[in-house]
Amino acid sequence: MIASACFTTLSLLLLSQDALAVPTAPMPVVGWSMPIRRLNPSKSQNFTLMAQQAKDQRDMLVAKYGGQSLQTRGTGYNLIVNQDFDTAYYGTIAIGTPPMSYDVILDTGSSDLWLTSSTCGLGSSCGTSPTYDPATSSSFQNLSTPFGIRYVSGAVAGYIAEETVQMAGFSVEQQGFGVVNALSSAFYQNPVSGIMGLAWAPLASTRQTPFWQTLASSGSWDSALFGIQLTRYVSASGATLNEPGGVINMGYTNSSLYTGSIEYYDLVGTPLYWEIDMNTLTVQGMSIDIAGVSTVVIDTGTTNIAGPATAVASIYAQIPGSELRTGQLEGYYTYPCNTTVNVEFNFGGNSWSMSPADFTHTQVSSTECIGAFFVITLDQGGPSWIIGDAFPCELPPLKNVYSVFKYSPASVGFAALSETAIAQNGIKAAVPSPTIGSVATVTNTGTASSTASSTASSTASSTASNTASIGRPLSLLCFWLASASIVFLFL
Repeated sequence: MIASACFTTLSLLLLSQDALAVPTAPMPVVGWSMPIRRLNPSKSQNFTLMAQQAKDQRDMLVAKYGGQSLQTRGTGYNLIVNQDFDTAYYGTIAIGTPPMSYDVILDTGSSDLWLTSSTCGLGSSCGTSPTYDPATSSSFQNLSTPFGIRYVSGAVAGYIAEETVQMAGFSVEQQGFGVVNALSSAFYQNPVSGIMGLAWAPLASTRQTPFWQTLASSGSWDSALFGIQLTRYVSASGATLNEPGGVINMGYTNSSLYTGSIEYYDLVGTPLYWEIDMNTLTVQGMSIDIAGVSTVVIDTGTTNIAGPATAVASIYAQIPGSELRTGQLEGYYTYPCNTTVNVEFNFGGNSWSMSPADFTHTQVSSTECIGAFFVITLDQGGPSWIIGDAFPCELPPLKNVYSVFKYSPASVGFAALSETAIAQNGIKAAVPSPTIGSVATVTNTGTASSTASSTASSTASSTASNTASIGRPLSLLCFWLASASIVFLFL
């Protein structure tokens, strides 16, 4: 009774807040596929809506950063969907017994996994996305522990449970996650039903170990890492709301998607975010002073690049005609759209160039554009810069980068995209649909075992089952050639 009252109070408290973002605080490679999708902002949106979205992103980052083992090793991949012209990326997980598939934002900037419950709202609307019904699963276990997460534009609240969760051919039993039965309207993002955090356990509001970390730490993967390649549609002619978004490779790196070697950078301090040091930042050939403000978080749940006021001001000082905006666009700068802006990042090895086209966040008039860099003020001890999709995964800043997130030693790696991967940007192809199927695993001794294929209900459509495939990671390139996220809308 007391727990119920506490939960009700927590739910009301959280939902009354105005916030949205992330929580405050020589062997063959075989696998199975589950789709990922990316969320993109509509090109037809009006200025007021665009300004509100820009404000939400800024506020979200302030809130976000201010404050079971398997028996064999193997690899797998999950196709991604790009939504709203590079605004968000999401993929698919399967949960329960029998398994049901759900679209979730893939977010390297948070660590919680949660799904909207079928009891959400207790009769009132919780959006139109598919919901999770614990009563349909024999593996569901209610831990009866309330939880809540406050975001910039809203909040979610519910209770912590355990379930069997599958992704990319891997299954984790008794995976802790949040069952959400109260959420703000900002999260009504059909067909997305929740979020899968891909950061580290200490960041999780639910205090549950993230799915990826369970697999990496238990030796379930051939290599304790995951790689992400995301597509780019922001400037593609005729692009639609949902497009093929790329791929997340679990337990291996796909050499067909990058060229040269992967350059790794150690994380700063105890792993929490995917946070690394930035050595230098140059704009229009001029070095930007980042002394004392050089730590960078790689966040697939964020669209642009946030940084400290003085450094961001120095960036736009290199661009004649730039102007700091106020009101809803506070923290953002406008600049002449006909200006070509060249940006380079260096993290201790190679320098990584940002495409001039990706410096533009959006165009607000025939001559004025909003830049991808904006100002953010975080609490002392937090990261200085937040680099989102525009950088490693989605590629606006570094559109020729394949990103790798390594468990041990804890690090982030980048490699230049291959021509095969680059060719996926802007192509016309079918969007991957939620799928569950067979998976082949490869042991360290070279023997391979394959589980029988299974079907699962797709909660993204009224059809009951989808088939899955066994094959090499390269087969995804033939599929559409499509990462997370990746959300990523809201985040």
